[in-house]
Amino acid sequence: MMTAGISTASLFLRVNTEDAAALLAEWDVGAVEVFLTSFSEYDRNFSKQVASCLGAERAYSVHVLGTQFEPQLFSEHPRVRADAYVWLRRAMEAAKEIGAKHYSFHGPARMKRTFREDFARTGPCLCEVASVCAEYGVALSLENVEWAFYNRPGVFRRLQAFCPRLSGVLDLKQARLSGFSYAEYLEEMGPALTHVHVSDVTEAGVMCLPGTGTFDFDDLLLRLRDVGFGGALLIENYRKDYADFGALKASYEFLAEKVAKYN
Repeated sequence: MMTAGISTASLFLRVNTEDAAALLAEWDVGAVEVFLTSFSEYDRNFSKQVASCLGAERAYSVHVLGTQFEPQLFSEHPRVRADAYVWLRRAMEAAKEIGAKHYSFHGPARMKRTFREDFARTGPCLCEVASVCAEYGVALSLENVEWAFYNRPGVFRRLQAFCPRLSGVLDLKQARLSGFSYAEYLEEMGPALTHVHVSDVTEAGVMCLPGTGTFDFDDLLLRLRDVGFGGALLIENYRKDYADFGALKASYEFLAEKVAKYN
């Protein structure tokens, strides 16, 4: 069954991660993605605290600040890459402690003119990352991100040829930024899709909370149902997208009601 939820990233710079987890548990949010915002939040004592705040069976996925170590997992420098794997394992230890089964992953960043799109090299590297995540009971889910490796439709399918266990995250706002329809990303991820980062958009093209813009959530849910999707739809907005916590809670209630209609 599909489930509505919220990423604690939606509360980033409003409250700390542990307080965000406690607030979402208070609202009885069905699925939560925990955004680990700094290296100190990979600490086991911290993840235990977050798990205690969330309660059992609520954690769905983890996300990290995408430039902290993820691009370095693909470095050609052995020492750089080895150090990045230390932090990957720390993050996955945190995910396991929290109870999350999925890892929203950006991977290599297209941030330098020297960036090389090399599928033959990136694919096997990604498979190695996925294998480490699996050791902790966590599925690696590659997210479509405009500035990262998966920046357009077709990339996921080519990488999955090297790494059949690869899962996917569909991000609606990133699809808009990339200039491609989210439906194109959804079509190629298909049954490998584990969760969706949802947001809305106004007629003027400004991102806003689900239920406050013009995005057709009924069409999205129909498409998800058609591919047999049974994961979480997680609100992932920025703090500037809403005025107060009440607005975020109301958006979750809107989304949960929509999701319930299509289960």
